[in-house]
Amino acid sequence: MRTKGNKISIIGAGFVGSTTAFALMTSGLASEIVIVDINKEKAEGEAMDLSHGASFVSPIDITSGEYSDTKDSDIVIITAGVGQKPGETRLDCISKNLKIFQSIVPEVVKFSSNSILLVVSNPVDILTYITYKLSGFPSNRVMGSGTVLDTSRFKYMLSQHFEVDARNIHTYIMGEHGDSEIATWSLTSIAGMNVDEYCDICSKKCGGEMKLNIYKEVKEAAYKVIEKKGATYYAVALAIKRIVEAILNNENSILTVSSLLKGEYGITEVYMGVPTILGRDGVKKILQAKLSGDESAQLIESAKVLKTVIEDSKI
Repeated sequence: MRTKGNKISIIGAGFVGSTTAFALMTSGLASEIVIVDINKEKAEGEAMDLSHGASFVSPIDITSGEYSDTKDSDIVIITAGVGQKPGETRLDCISKNLKIFQSIVPEVVKFSSNSILLVVSNPVDILTYITYKLSGFPSNRVMGSGTVLDTSRFKYMLSQHFEVDARNIHTYIMGEHGDSEIATWSLTSIAGMNVDEYCDICSKKCGGEMKLNIYKEVKEAAYKVIEKKGATYYAVALAIKRIVEAILNNENSILTVSSLLKGEYGITEVYMGVPTILGRDGVKKILQAKLSGDESAQLIESAKVLKTVIEDSKI
């Protein structure tokens, strides 16, 4: 018998939406998951398939439905939209997804006016800003998945280079979830040592070429996956689960979600991935990490890229 707990709704039953539902189902974070998609048969099929594993997980109701069925959700995750195709950048998706969000967000807000909105669809920073404007919600309750996955990719690639557990590497990818994102080498540490100090004791190559190559691998990772299998979704789903976990458990964890900057880093009125403290009410605080001069300049340039797209889209 299901006990009352956290209700999560997922808008979009594609690869990302369905794998997110699976990740959340196995995590035990939610007592109810509702899947909504314009393709009702697909949403129903995903809900049925997941529900058939009910005896293997904590009690949970997984259903498909209309927007009205998402009523009183704690978190609404938006994964719907036209995905990135081989050869496209994330920003190429904006015109296709703007109209979709104009139809989605008002419906979500109508039925869950006190929810937290988590945007995953690309270009995530732009669509999160659009969601913020369309919803009328305070900025702490509207966020995007940002560079949480990019940061995980960065940690993974560093872990492969240094042959240490990725969980023992502390660093961030910041800025746009896209081509202008930046690697914060000045903040990168392992065992309390900055990356250059750690290089000295582990006798690994750590010059500019290594840093450039790893940064390029991180930035191009999604393109390579899309080229090979058509879409990215497993690691995305795990990143979403981690964000949801931090919120629902009121963890005060620091994740690089896409948050609205209001002067931090000299940037205003842009959503982008920055270290953010997350709790039950969403964004609790944006942390202004001490970046190097070059990194600060690159972050401002990343913000300019996003602002240009916002202005061109006439949002």
